[in-house]
Amino acid sequence: MTTPTIKSATTAEEAAIIAVITLAFSTDPVARWAYPDPQQYLTSMPLLVKAFGGKAVAQGSAYYVEGYAGAALWLPPAVHPNDEELSAVIERTVAAWDKRDLLAVFEQMGNSHPKEPHWYLPLIGVETIHQGHGYGSALMQHALLPCDRDQTLAYLESSNPRNISLYQRHGFEILGTIQVGTSPPLFPMVRKPR
Repeated sequence: MTTPTIKSATTAEEAAIIAVITLAFSTDPVARWAYPDPQQYLTSMPLLVKAFGGKAVAQGSAYYVEGYAGAALWLPPAVHPNDEELSAVIERTVAAWDKRDLLAVFEQMGNSHPKEPHWYLPLIGVETIHQGHGYGSALMQHALLPCDRDQTLAYLESSNPRNISLYQRHGFEILGTIQVGTSPPLFPMVRKPR
């Protein structure tokens, strides 16, 4: 198998990156709990992706597999998701009965971050038809290079238990579980630099 080519996304490629993340999360337990209706998911999830990880494009830390089979949005130390935009998207797009729980999930996610400077991976995904070809691993390896070079922690929350083994193969360890009300569990994970 050839090693996938990983590229940094430009502003002009932001819509393509958001689209592949949206497709990749179409079977994600937490994403589909927040947006169970297919039309609601397809119209709202791109807004959530942009608010949650969109700053990665401007930071030069949004990566994709050539051909847009997968993408990863990494936020460097001291760069955070756009919390105001994220809250506004949730308020506008999530059903009233889940809104409070989802906002509480995001609050717990924020509280689970390491206190030390760290890279944060809000979103990584490979479109379903491209899974099993090593694209997720290639995206992860590419993004972890600066973490190791600069001796900086990496942090993420796994919203899908099936992905935990991928993260563990790359050195991430589970810190605990986040679960609020009717939400599926999320697993905060941290990786020490190598």
